[in-house]
Amino acid sequence: MLALPRGGVPVAFEAARALDAELDVLLVRKIGAPGQPELALGAIVGGAEPVLVLNDDLVRAIAPPPGYIAAAEARALAEIERRRTRYGGWPGTQVRGRTVIVIDDGIATGATVRAALQAICRGGPARLVLAVPVAPADALPDLAPLCDELVCLATLDPFRAVGLAYEDFSQTSDEEVVALLEQARGTGDRGDSLER
Repeated sequence: MLALPRGGVPVAFEAARALDAELDVLLVRKIGAPGQPELALGAIVGGAEPVLVLNDDLVRAIAPPPGYIAAAEARALAEIERRRTRYGGWPGTQVRGRTVIVIDDGIATGATVRAALQAICRGGPARLVLAVPVAPADALPDLAPLCDELVCLATLDPFRAVGLAYEDFSQTSDEEVVALLEQARGTGDRGDSLER
């Protein structure tokens, strides 16, 4: 299981526990539009060879100023490095020949998960599954060809925000991510999962 932090970690922790699977994080960051940070122009996955995936149609429509994407990419890579240092992350080698399940807390535009799937494909998994609790119905057809199987528990139409599908969508902290990863790796408290 590879979780997209931070919100995907509590979801993936429960799935990994149910399937008795290994859990790690895939460090990926959205590249937001100028003045609209939640509108994803694309996303970048960290690693020895970072993978930047842009939504070319949206980039053309928004027309960010010169240098904007490069600066946003640099900021995203700095945050990825901070998170890698804080709680570890996917080195890109352990997926070869294995079944990999990518989990997030939901999909809004699909940019972040698209970058994640494309980066993992470069690692040569035997089978790639994308699993999310919620997504807009129109995002799934574009993502399905990037994986062997796509599991989405609920699609919303019209779609407004991932958080509307949750009773409690409070932000997951770095401390919670670290605690869940330690528990999954057998180095932390072995009690029940943490409350959000």
